[in-house]
Amino acid sequence: MATDTLVTPARTAKAGPPAWRRLFGSWDAVLILALLVVVLVASATIEGVGSPRFYRFVALEAIPIALIALPMTLVIITGEIDLSVASTVGLTCSVLGQLWYLGVTSLPLLILLSLLLGAVLGAVNGVFITVFGLPSLAVTIGTLALYRGLAYVVLGDRAIADYPPTWTQNAVAPIPGTVIPWFVLVLAALAVVFGVLLYATPIGRSLYAIGNNAEASNFAGISVLRTKFWLFVATGAMAALAGVFWTFRFASARADNATGLELAVVAAVLLGGVSIFGGRGGLVGVIAAVALLGILRNALQLADVPANALTIVTGTLLILSVVGPNLVRMARERLRRRRPATTLERKPS
Repeated sequence: MATDTLVTPARTAKAGPPAWRRLFGSWDAVLILALLVVVLVASATIEGVGSPRFYRFVALEAIPIALIALPMTLVIITGEIDLSVASTVGLTCSVLGQLWYLGVTSLPLLILLSLLLGAVLGAVNGVFITVFGLPSLAVTIGTLALYRGLAYVVLGDRAIADYPPTWTQNAVAPIPGTVIPWFVLVLAALAVVFGVLLYATPIGRSLYAIGNNAEASNFAGISVLRTKFWLFVATGAMAALAGVFWTFRFASARADNATGLELAVVAAVLLGGVSIFGGRGGLVGVIAAVALLGILRNALQLADVPANALTIVTGTLLILSVVGPNLVRMARERLRRRRPATTLERKPS
């Protein structure tokens, strides 16, 4: 006698796609591959791209973007956004320059005051968003204009540029034996701190939970509002640090410093695979995106591409940053669903 028995094939050998497919199916891998392709093609076709001097300028340009992109990644993972970061940089530069002009000659003190100012500006955003329940997009568009206006009130059209040469030169000095600015080491240390926070602590896991479902996170005991508030404070402080670097790199404090930088930061974060809706993303892709955008922008400038075309390229990459990760995710889901169906076999009783 025989009975029909439902036999499920062993899943051990078919637990998922091969490791190489998981690796090359990730958006981070796509970005790293694109970065390598851009470097190889640009080095072969554009004079000067492969030189050490070129990568030094790329690093100097990428440092303020990367500094702000680190906390911005965490903010967007929670489903929020901060568009006031470039104006925070400008206001920080203006206050630092004005205090120096008025006779505050202790630069360590000025740097500390600048960081505190950035934290306060971030806290203002945080209060409007978490206490009054206003949407971060609307709030930070408002403070984008407010902080930039305050920068002009503080400094006007003047430029403060009489900083000690030792500070301005050391800000861009290379690591001994290389052409890489030493400030990259500061950026790397901060990236490690943010990476540990995001990947190896309960706080990091709570950020993804908040981005996926803030209400459920509240019921789970996560302090959603407090977490978001401190993220905006951190973003303001990091934007202020970028402002300090900007001032000493160019040896000039102006109210219009870093105008439009928020577009580059948001483009890098979204191109790095962070979902604009929250709940997904990571720092590896964001760092790769900062490098990709920096190399691409500087290579096109060396190729005498007009500034308008560079803006078009940035806008196109911003659109790609929203569409691309979703396409890769859909492809991975389709591959994951390709499993052998359960089969009906005849088995003796």
